[in-house]
Amino acid sequence: MNISNPKFSKVTGQKTHQEAPKHKKKGQVKPTTASRQGRPPFSALTRAVAKGQFQKVPNILVLRAGDMLDLRCKGMAVKWRYPPYLEDAEVERRLRIKYFEKHSQLIVLNSTAADTGEYSCWSLQCRDGDCRDGNSRLSQTFIFFTDPQELFVPTEDYYEVIQLRTNHATLLPCQVTNPLAKVTLHREFPPEKVPVDGISISYDVKRGFMIHRPHPSLAGSLFCMANLDGVRQISTKYMLLYVNYPSSVPKPSIRASAASFRVGENFNVTCTVFGEPEIAVDFTWEYPGQQVGTGVPLGNIANQKDILYIDEARAVDDGVYTCIAQNLQGATTVSTGIHMLPATLAPRKAKSG
Repeated sequence: MNISNPKFSKVTGQKTHQEAPKHKKKGQVKPTTASRQGRPPFSALTRAVAKGQFQKVPNILVLRAGDMLDLRCKGMAVKWRYPPYLEDAEVERRLRIKYFEKHSQLIVLNSTAADTGEYSCWSLQCRDGDCRDGNSRLSQTFIFFTDPQELFVPTEDYYEVIQLRTNHATLLPCQVTNPLAKVTLHREFPPEKVPVDGISISYDVKRGFMIHRPHPSLAGSLFCMANLDGVRQISTKYMLLYVNYPSSVPKPSIRASAASFRVGENFNVTCTVFGEPEIAVDFTWEYPGQQVGTGVPLGNIANQKDILYIDEARAVDDGVYTCIAQNLQGATTVSTGIHMLPATLAPRKAKSG
């Protein structure tokens, strides 16, 4: 093996002169090598394209329905993730996963349009026989299985109910089987095309339409339409239910009309929620005389407060009064104490002489 030493001339064997190292000027950036700049991201995924021939799997792969998928993932202890459709018991026989010493193999036989989706793998971190799940080096690809008769990934649902919540984006999961299909969004009644501006509503060829800014006007029945080579198909219809979702749990406060009362007097306890008056809040009470029927809650007043009335208080009404305010995000509990004092005795009448 020929190993060259950069300090010696290859021809004469004599020591060559080296230039003095050049010092970088202040602010000068050290150039990065081309290998560092153009290095592709790590991927443990390859695909068998012929006997003994393998290719790195790109981020997006387009195959025809009916083709066999043969993926390999490097690693000592490999885990796979694939479209949920392949997890079905009747379909699972088309899916085969084998494990070897330094890699794993995933095979899908007789592929269909329904197999379209994300395929990923990662290696478990093992030490002394203890393996932990860590997908820090996840390798993934999205595979389209094209079928001219199935422009959308098939589903058994004709209608799908989706909540259009104000607190996060909403996905309409109309996945296409061909990335070249032109997809538009439509309303069923009245029939019209829904504008997609990329801001309020955007489209992702791997997922479907994403509604970033939910609004009551978008509620109702919507569907996707795909157009490819003169063939048009519509997706599952999505029934969107607009939900004015709270940003957080309620923030109630509780206050009694006084801290102490005498037996026989009337008093009330008020539970008030601040912020987001348009959000529905449910109030419930827990208090000492609840079991014997004392106390009458007035009921929710404009989603803001509830008032508990106690008429002709008795000694049993002494104790802690708790209000529980609940919305779709959760519940908050607040309490206050009421102290009952003995009834004031009526003054005795003076005896007549």
